[in-house]
Amino acid sequence: VQLVESGGGLVQAGDSLRLSCAASPRTARVHYMGWFRQPPGKGREFVAAVWSTGTTYYADAVKGRFIISGDNAKNTVDLQMEGLNPEDTAVYYCVARTTGGPHVVNDPRGYGYWGRGTQVTVSS
Repeated sequence: VQLVESGGGLVQAGDSLRLSCAASPRTARVHYMGWFRQPPGKGREFVAAVWSTGTTYYADAVKGRFIISGDNAKNTVDLQMEGLNPEDTAVYYCVARTTGGPHVVNDPRGYGYWGRGTQVTVSS
């Protein structure tokens, strides 16, 4: 499975941005898709994930500001980000998990596939 992100960029505080990710091949059986991010000088942190059932999960830092949505038929996931602030500056990585069953959604070890990342920079 290959993941390709798009939609990053430079925005000002308070602006919105939408990230998109497509998994290929489209016939791949993806159970979870989501986003992690890595701020400058820090480790990777969970942002949001969506199960194939439509259940969504969010990190506390983005809850109420970010919305994740997935399309099972297309194997795509989007992240709509509102009210961005400089603390959201990071490289955002799309992730996917092709096995079902319970797992800790905010554990990066649970995702076998990662995109190359897209930079999001929020200026104050």
